[in-house]
Parts: sequence; structure tokens; C-alpha cells
Amino acid sequence: MTTVAYTDGACSGNPGPGGWAWAVPGGAFAAGADPATTNQRMEITAALEAVRANPGRLEVVSDSTYVVNCFRDRWWEGWLRRGWVNSQRKPVANRDLWEPLITLVRDRGDVTFRWVKGHGGDPMNELVDRLAVEAALTQRPRSGDRPPPELGPPDASGRPSPAAIEAAPLPGHPVAVLGHRPSELGGWGENPVAASVRRRLGEILRAKRELHPDLVVVSGLRLGAETLGVEAAAAEGIPYVVVLPYPDPEQPWPAPARDHFRELRAGAVDVITLDHTAPGSRERAAGALARRDDWLARHVAEALLVWNRTDGSLARLHRSLVDHLGEEEVWVLEP
Repeated sequence: MTTVAYTDGACSGNPGPGGWAWAVPGGAFAAGADPATTNQRMEITAALEAVRANPGRLEVVSDSTYVVNCFRDRWWEGWLRRGWVNSQRKPVANRDLWEPLITLVRDRGDVTFRWVKGHGGDPMNELVDRLAVEAALTQRPRSGDRPPPELGPPDASGRPSPAAIEAAPLPGHPVAVLGHRPSELGGWGENPVAASVRRRLGEILRAKRELHPDLVVVSGLRLGAETLGVEAAAAEGIPYVVVLPYPDPEQPWPAPARDHFRELRAGAVDVITLDHTAPGSRERAAGALARRDDWLARHVAEALLVWNRTDGSLARLHRSLVDHLGEEEVWVLEP
């Protein structure tokens, strides 16, 4: 017999007050809180508490790739081998939680992990999500021998929470395309430089698909390199995901550019909007864009950066991508 325990973590503000929860279908559950934490720490804590509380053969089901991939892809082996530093030679984040969880899973030898899509209609995933959110908001623990009869209401907006957006993985082998705006690519209309970049992006993506048949291009559809990357993907028949920093970023653009943006957005296999409130100033828009770039760096497997190696803002983006992905996974295409 294998016990199945669903787990989830939530955080209001990330960092901020957080909650964790685990639950067995038709059986026991528990939830707890932390006044100052992060979403990732709550995801690890939920798994740790589930393993501690459920002896015998156990399957932990989580919507956190951060938790599941640690064991599925055996990240922990590299951490132990390198003395608790990651592949970029930096200390492993949240070691104080990872270490007891990894030790317990290794000692037991009967714990497996499975990923489930967050907010995908799985009733147990929804249950632990609501328990974790409730714990984060109330900062009160709960537990019982059977599923709780009452829960706080789900998000009335129907929108994924920031925690769910952070935890949800991109499909397939995701490759982000980023880089210059049109002013550095020959101008705002079709021109030889933009056409050359589009063609070369298509060649690179075609080659990458040979290595990764599940290749997915990820783009924010900003004018310039991001749009060219999606156009190249569409021409090659490669699926793409659009990640927006906030709703309708195309509103200030000329009508033809807005229409093209919406046409490409409609062809995406998924559209992820990180912040559901439009910024009220250019400064806030720039901040939202920076947060989007950081989100992409955390969630993609590789990046293609269209960069002339002189632009300072793209130099900073390049360093961030290398920090997250490693130098060998960041490809620079010079226009």
C-alpha cells in the first residue's frame, strides 16, 4: 500500500506571511504557518511535514517543480557532492529545509515525488492550495484525521495567485528569446537586419528541436527580438508561450503593431500574465519588465539573447541569465 499525500505552499507577498499544507485523499491533513517566509520555503516545508507525518511507502504530489525536480532530477546529489553549493558555486538556498527533507527521504528509501499542474482542476491540489492560503492569511495551524468540512473561499477573481504562477512549470523544453528593440535591429519596419535575425533565429531553433523534440519558445512579444523569435518559431512550427509582465502591454503601440501582437498572442499555446494590474508610470512598467525577465531566467531551460555585446541593459540581462542557467545555456546572437 502506498499513501498519497498532496502538498502545497503559499505566501502573501513572497516574502511575507506564508502557509503550508498536506492532505491524504479521504484521510488526514495538516496545515501550518510562518509569519515571514517565501513561497519556495513553504513548498519545501509542506513536503517535509508530509514525509514526517506519513510512515510507510509514500508518494508526495506537488505542483512545485522546485520540490519535485530536486528528487526527480536528483539535484540533491550534486549539492551533497559539492558541499551544499549549486552548479554556479553558490550556497544552496533554503538548505536548512532541504537538508532534513533530503536526509529523511534518503534514510527511508520509500518516498517518491510526482508533479501535478497547479489550478488544473485536481480536487486534492485545490484542497491543499486553499488550506495553505488559509494558513498564510490566518497564521493559524489546522489538522485532522479526515478532510476538513469547511475551507476559505477560493480567489474570487479566478486568476492564479502569484504563488501558483511561480510554481507552475513551463511546458516541454522552454527556451526564451530576448534582446534588442527595433531601434537596434535596423528600424521599426521590416528591414534586412530584422529579416536576417529572424532567419538566424529560425535556424538555431530548428537545430535545437533536433536535440529537444519538445522544444517550446518563450517570449514576452515585445517589439524587436522577442517578436522575431515568435515569428521564427511559428514559421518552423514550434509551439510558443507568451509571458506578459502585465495586461495589454501593447496598448501604447501603433495600430498595426497592436494587431500583429494580438495575432501572435492568439497563436500561443499558453499566455501567462505575471501581474494583473497595469503599471501607472514608466518607472513601474520598467520594474514590471525587470521582474518578468527575472521570472523567465528562473523558469526556462535555455535562453537566446539577440545582443550586440555593447548595450548595457542587455549586458545586465545576460549576467542574470548566466547566473540562473549557466554560461553554456545562454546563446548570444549578434545582429
